[in-house]
Amino acid sequence: MKVVIVEDHTLFAESLELALTLEGYDAHRVDLPDVPPSEAKLHSLIMRTQPRIVLLDLDLGQHGSGVRLIAPLARAGADVVVVTGATDRTRWGHALHAGARTVLPKTVPLGEILGTVRRLNYGLSVLDVEERERLIGAWVGQEQNLIEIRDRLTQLSRKESQVLEHLMGGFTVGDIAKLRVVSEATVRTQVKSILAKLGVSSQIAAVSMAHKAEWRAA
Repeated sequence: MKVVIVEDHTLFAESLELALTLEGYDAHRVDLPDVPPSEAKLHSLIMRTQPRIVLLDLDLGQHGSGVRLIAPLARAGADVVVVTGATDRTRWGHALHAGARTVLPKTVPLGEILGTVRRLNYGLSVLDVEERERLIGAWVGQEQNLIEIRDRLTQLSRKESQVLEHLMGGFTVGDIAKLRVVSEATVRTQVKSILAKLGVSSQIAAVSMAHKAEWRAA
């Protein structure tokens, strides 16, 4: 059975490749190009040998997030097992929602990764249904929360958006007043309006919300 390893940490990838080979699998790691290819080319590179199982890292360095590769790999018939150093379990839920069979942290014993490959080879389940639903539910809930946050941020006026962006940059009300050549009272009024529209009670909470949504003023 063919197993492909997509991992930007060479030592970890080589360790997996050796262990799987010793177990009798036709395993090899994908040499990621120095210049990141398009998603289609990277997918083609991974599927070139038509692997039955793909061990995929979520964070591929300059090649970006591995999540974007999961759905096309699954559609091509590969069982995707995410092996990641990421501890954010909502990211695990995102991977499962995209079509991964399971997610394993890199801290698990090597034998557990090999056992997962073995179970997939035998057509057995590798993740409890309730755990899968719980992880996916956590990710869906986070996505819904982000949609709500972004909707609130769109309600800010142009000037309020500029003030919030300055706050995100670490500027104080006094700094912003000097930059915009207005009174501090005017900026405080704008800050109060921002807090009201975002439904928070402090500048720190507003800035945190904007960062969470990866927001920038238009």
